[in-house]
Amino acid sequence: MLMLLAEWLAQYESGFRVFQYLTLRTVLAAMTSLFIALLVGPLMIKRLTLRQIGQTVRDDGPKSHLSKAGTPTMGGALILVAIAVSTLLWTNLENRFVWPVLATTLCFGAIGWVDDYLKLSRKNPKGLAARKKYFWQSLVAIAVATLLYQTALVPAETRLIVPFFKGVAIELGLFYIAFSYFVIVGTSNAVNLTDGLDGLAILPTVLVAGALIVFAYVTGNVKFSHYLALPYVPGAGEMCVFCAAIVGAGLGFLWFNTYPAQVFMGDIGALALGGALGIVAVVIRQELVLFLMGGVFVAETVSVILQVASFKLTGKRIFRMAPLHHHFELKGWPEPRVIVRFWIITVVLVLLGLTSLKIR
Repeated sequence: MLMLLAEWLAQYESGFRVFQYLTLRTVLAAMTSLFIALLVGPLMIKRLTLRQIGQTVRDDGPKSHLSKAGTPTMGGALILVAIAVSTLLWTNLENRFVWPVLATTLCFGAIGWVDDYLKLSRKNPKGLAARKKYFWQSLVAIAVATLLYQTALVPAETRLIVPFFKGVAIELGLFYIAFSYFVIVGTSNAVNLTDGLDGLAILPTVLVAGALIVFAYVTGNVKFSHYLALPYVPGAGEMCVFCAAIVGAGLGFLWFNTYPAQVFMGDIGALALGGALGIVAVVIRQELVLFLMGGVFVAETVSVILQVASFKLTGKRIFRMAPLHHHFELKGWPEPRVIVRFWIITVVLVLLGLTSLKIR
């Protein structure tokens, strides 16, 4: 929005052309979403508290979590507002990727809102039935994947890029839709499973989104993409601004979500952020790198799958409790220790993912 205004003003004052630079708009998007989150955060927490929109805690979880009951939740709405406003202000709204990516994020947030609302209204931590949740997630993911497939401009947009191997790109064809669906829905639910401790999910999300800025910039720049042997996707550079909005909003939310949390993001935030990371990775063709950098999300998801499979097949549990972070809590790790160690692991994985830019 502001970019279009700057283009019009540039006709009369050349200084406004500076807002056409992607790097400047990326920084401004992060600062804008951070400012919105910090400004609106206290007001939203106060409103949620007055309306008694508090967290419902599972009675079979770690006993230390019982004290969290009643903490304001659905704070993910704050993140979505900050991301949406910043994106609308600083992206090129004529870009073919901006609207599908933003729509996917908001749709997943809407699904999470319904889930949170049912949990609160029924005082039941189960919320929306898993079958219904997956149905709506699948509907959104398949729709956006089909749109991206049909509007692809270059062959690279439908190829699977294998990191660390130069020139290895697998043509997916129609399987692109199924694979993109798996990435978007899988990432959304993986972030949601990770969101179980104060700040545990939001900082890894911020770190991964920050790394995706680098990949988006390279992928959308014909010279850098050629030099680093990465696919060139016209228009993908605009994802830098969107990812920067996630970074700023995430850091602003972490200000209130850090241990001990003043507010929880709820499914409205976790499902939306996971969906956002997934769709961005699909656009810039870095799905496998996303799995690497989001290794904490993957580990949390795999722990749940293994736990359920083991119990159904053998009647025994592999972990004391799933997802994985609860296992370490029940082993005696204090909550801050679990959180910070998972953050450290994410930093290492993100740095490893970034090395794939050059090690090929």
